[in-house]
This record gives sequence, structure tokens and C-alpha cells, in this order.
Amino acid sequence: MPRRYEIDDAFKHAIKISSKGRRTVTTEDFVAELAKRNWHWGLREANRWIEIYVNTFSDVSTVEGDARTFLLFNPNGGL
Repeated sequence: MPRRYEIDDAFKHAIKISSKGRRTVTTEDFVAELAKRNWHWGLREANRWIEIYVNTFSDVSTVEGDARTFLLFNPNGGL
């Protein structure tokens, strides 16, 4: 049975860190991590959760659609 705290855990495990230290999450990676924890969401549902519950990542997608990319930002200046 899926548990609510597993969603937060899946999001944390979906974060990728670049060589420059930037942290990004793609909707596809988040959905894949959710599936490992027995949560079966589509891209749209995953995007909705990120928009509602995660306020430290902003959408930096370069294409239209549900396959989005989110970047950790510093609200006190700079990315």
C-alpha cells in the first residue's frame, strides 16, 4: 500500500545535481521514482503536486507539454 510520505521521498530521490551544483528535477524522473514506491501517477498529476507542495523549485522547461524541468532557486537572489 502506498504511503503519503513516500511522495516526498520520491521527489528528493529524483533531484539531479549538475557539475555546477545546480539541482534539477524532471517530471519523468519524479514519476519513475514514484513508481518504485507503488505510486502510479501521470506527468500532469506529478506536475500539479510539484506546483502545490514544492515552492523552492521553479519551472525552467524549454518545450511545451507535461514533460517539464524544475530548477532549485534561491529566492534571496540568484539561481
